[in-house]
Amino acid sequence: MTSLLDVQDLHVTYRTEGGDVPAVRGVNLSLGPGDTLGLAGESGSGKSTVALSLLRLLPATARVEGSVLLEGEDVLAMRWGTLRAVRWVGASVIFQGAMHSLNPVRRIGDQIAEPMQIHGTAKGADAAERVQGLLRQVGLPASRARDYPHQLSGGQRQRVMIAMALACEPRLVIADEATTALDVMIQAQILDLLRSLVAEHGIGMLMISHDLSVLAETCDRVGIMYAGRVVEQGPASGVVHAPAHPYAGALSAAFPTIGDPASRLAPRGLPGDPPDPADPPAGCVFRPRCPVSEEVCATLDPPLWPVDPDEHGDSDRHAACVHVGPERPVPAAGEVR
Repeated sequence: MTSLLDVQDLHVTYRTEGGDVPAVRGVNLSLGPGDTLGLAGESGSGKSTVALSLLRLLPATARVEGSVLLEGEDVLAMRWGTLRAVRWVGASVIFQGAMHSLNPVRRIGDQIAEPMQIHGTAKGADAAERVQGLLRQVGLPASRARDYPHQLSGGQRQRVMIAMALACEPRLVIADEATTALDVMIQAQILDLLRSLVAEHGIGMLMISHDLSVLAETCDRVGIMYAGRVVEQGPASGVVHAPAHPYAGALSAAFPTIGDPASRLAPRGLPGDPPDPADPPAGCVFRPRCPVSEEVCATLDPPLWPVDPDEHGDSDRHAACVHVGPERPVPAAGEVR
């Protein structure tokens, strides 16, 4: 069975006046129908660049290499007419910042109906009826179709963005920071809505967020990005609660544990800053900030190795760290690791 989404060796480089800047370096992802995959990481780690590259939404200054197979067809090799047909129908995007993604001078019903009319999935009275159904599906009264974006709250506008993304019944939805800047109660409602839509319609969902706790609640699998690479990926419960990569561990530790006062008082964050993508350090790019770096980390840029592999060398989790792979350093005498 063909995967819904299969990303292989994705590289994205931005061309600037100061030279080429690699933003994504060798990312591999796969997603099936009904699956939810999350990508987490600091700002600038490459999450949104990955999301936008999947439908070729990056600016012309970006050079994209690798393959992005959507239901077996390579998006990066598609002619413009084919790509235009794939957008909204094959895959759609829920962008962050709904107020800036909606046209302020058009009624929301017209904006939801527009992709249906462009792609011919519904027109006229059929489109109007579907708009009302979509609004009800995302928890808004059908009468709000005649409202303008400024007449809705932030949470309501985000629901409109979700309705628009579902207008042409896509097989894949990419949610790029879909709950950013929403208060906790509205965020929980949006996440519940996204989970129910995946369960009811069997769509695949790629969720991008800097908030690991959001992905832990919503996704089956999680990938952690750092400096343009996926440094750990696997089932959400394992990556969040028992991370194998030091960076994934730092992200997980950044969230206090409910009922544990000590966790709220513990120091948070990592020393230093993410590396300059135009001038990354040699070896492991996380080494300058890593609390458990070894001498070998200065020269080895580790691939994604299996975490706790079985007798066949297989595992459902992988991490790019020498402490996981076959190159792991040998502890000194008396050292416990």
